[in-house]
Amino acid sequence: MNISSKNKVDPSFSMASMTDLIFLLLVFFMLTSSFVTPSGLPVNLPTSKSSTIEVQKISVTVTKDLRYYVNEKKITKATLEGELKSRLSGPGGSVVLHIDKDVPSEHLVYVAGIATALEAKVVVATKPK
Repeated sequence: MNISSKNKVDPSFSMASMTDLIFLLLVFFMLTSSFVTPSGLPVNLPTSKSSTIEVQKISVTVTKDLRYYVNEKKITKATLEGELKSRLSGPGGSVVLHIDKDVPSEHLVYVAGIATALEAKVVVATKPK
């Protein structure tokens, strides 16, 4: 006696729906991930064990040869305070310091002091170990 069922299982498997799903997941993760925009100026940053990502609104860079830049615009040390005052819209702003690791710490303290006096949050940029 031959018993056969009416429901036959098709052993083939279509990968088309799986590739569509993987593509959609890839697009989702690419759009929701946060991108870190490095500073455009060549600065050798110091390293640190912990690092957080801060959205850069105002970036102050001090290069190895003591040149000052605000958002990649070259300025002098004397005009730094006026430039920061014009770019900070009020208290609660954020200033990210990109200081070369060979620059003496007095220049870091000088820039941080100006930003603190303008009631801005000061963040020192580092690269992870």
